[in-house]
Amino acid sequence: MGEGFAMELCGNKAAWQIVPEGITSINLERVGQIIQESGYTVGLQNRLCWTFSGPCELTLYPSGKLLVKTEDKQLAALVAEQHVSTWAHA
Repeated sequence: MGEGFAMELCGNKAAWQIVPEGITSINLERVGQIIQESGYTVGLQNRLCWTFSGPCELTLYPSGKLLVKTEDKQLAALVAEQHVSTWAHA
């Protein structure tokens, strides 16, 4: 458990699931735009998820959950902090 989020290692140990506390839904378009402004490139965009590439690969869900594809726990934690402090509250 981190500051305002849960961070769980996924089964393949190459990704982390970030679950922001107190958020059950987000505006994918608005949050996706902010992630893009943070330097990530948008890939897939649909009502089920948005994907991004950058320092790591991201998948954003309407629930506010974020999948961070990296084996680097420190990088995943930095992305998680940015997600819960800035992105998810857009």
